[in-house]
Amino acid sequence: MPPTLASLVNHSALKLTVRAGEDHLDVPVRWAHVSELADPVPYMEGGELLLITALKLDAEDREAMRRYVRRLVGAGVVGLGFAVGVNYDETPEPLVEACAQEGLPLLEVPRRTPFLAISKAVSAAIAADQYRAVTAGFAAQRELTKQALGAGPEGVLGALAAQVDGWAALYDASGAVVAAAPEWAGRRAARLTAEVERLRERPAPASCVVGGPDHEDRVELHSLGTGRRPRAALAVGTAAALGTAERYAVHSAIALLTLTTERSRSLHAAEQRVGTAVLRMLLAGEPDHARAVAGDLYGALLDAPFRMIVAESASGPAGDHLGELAETVESAAARAGEAVLVVPEGERLVVLAADEGAAVAACTAYTAARETERARPERARPEQGRADEDDLVVGLSAPTGPTAASAAYKQAEQALSVARRRGRVFVEHEQLAAGSVLPLLADDAVKAFADGLLRALHEHDATGRGDLVASLRAWLSRHGQWDAAAADLGVHRHTLRYRMRRVEEILGRSLDDPDVRMELWLALKATAAE
Repeated sequence: MPPTLASLVNHSALKLTVRAGEDHLDVPVRWAHVSELADPVPYMEGGELLLITALKLDAEDREAMRRYVRRLVGAGVVGLGFAVGVNYDETPEPLVEACAQEGLPLLEVPRRTPFLAISKAVSAAIAADQYRAVTAGFAAQRELTKQALGAGPEGVLGALAAQVDGWAALYDASGAVVAAAPEWAGRRAARLTAEVERLRERPAPASCVVGGPDHEDRVELHSLGTGRRPRAALAVGTAAALGTAERYAVHSAIALLTLTTERSRSLHAAEQRVGTAVLRMLLAGEPDHARAVAGDLYGALLDAPFRMIVAESASGPAGDHLGELAETVESAAARAGEAVLVVPEGERLVVLAADEGAAVAACTAYTAARETERARPERARPEQGRADEDDLVVGLSAPTGPTAASAAYKQAEQALSVARRRGRVFVEHEQLAAGSVLPLLADDAVKAFADGLLRALHEHDATGRGDLVASLRAWLSRHGQWDAAAADLGVHRHTLRYRMRRVEEILGRSLDDPDVRMELWLALKATAAE
């Protein structure tokens, strides 16, 4: 504890007497300062014990003393020491009254006690307090290091919570609570997820304070990691602001947890290289070799149905989205205790995740949030329903196993391609089979083909020499049944036969060819969708 006015009063060598402000003696003293200026306020920083002899003050003037004391209190002065036997034999009553009214402690300094003795006492107490803080800080550092080597992050959190007489929690890259100490702090830490996410948006190192006097506790949040994007975060909750020793402990914990995080990143990079090899073997049709390489790391993933996720971006900000998606699925899998294989490939991310597992669910939730973000009215929509060039697009395969990994990869690519064309963030391959092929005709290449195929018929109809396009549509919709198609058009079947011969002549194609009929029908559907 730093020195207080009470500790100075109790100092046997100083012989100080309290004349006013007895209820405020527990205030810490930052320094002892001597000033005989009539207005020393411009030279005060707050927290000082001001020592005076009233050399330039009329201490018998009540109004002057009220103004003087009031200014000292406003400047943050915590106490006033008045030396008797120099200019005044006793402490003037107007000064005593002014200090009592403002609640400023007034200490009477006897003639035999020099101001220097008071300054030395304050300085010695401050130095002793700093020494105790440094010593306690080093002891805390040793304990935290011991826990980091023996028990890991959980041990560090437990030791830190004990050092600060509060609680501590560790968050992963997604903002989820990884560990907390004591155990009851997990629920409190979970309520700070939004603040942790905001902290992650700031370049590391970053910190902020949440809560205060009107909250249940004061919480400091610190980002962990040496890269541009924090890999984790630390929360420290206490009833009051941290002291010097507690601050040492927090800084030590940040350093140790950062080292743990960076070491985890190195291990993660090594695991990622193994995952890349496993994926390549699976796609090459070598599941047995893939199992041998996967070992205990990814073996469980290959033993059950899994899904293939392919995410892609062109460039720019979406690169961050790929990183966020990787962190999201990895964090979800880690919390659920399931294996997940994440392989970055330039502007593409490939993920192998357990079917119906936490990683797939996290991917779905993340892309749904991105879809909502894209749909906001204030965000400009891309032309022709396409996804932004720099945005994220994700495709998900159907459930599969190691022997069909290559087919699953193609399914995910197909779903991704459809998502890109439809202006979607996420498409699941199983949705394509359950839907209709007609939305795919909105592609510009299909429309261009349709326009080119039907242009001659439209030009013929524009001259008023017959409605060939409508006749073709009716005939195809009735599967070539002349009477039914003619009835739909309200013409004689011989008229319809003549029109179909004209269609064949103009197009140079036979309507007896099923491929020709299919292409014409799709062309009519594509142009009708415009």
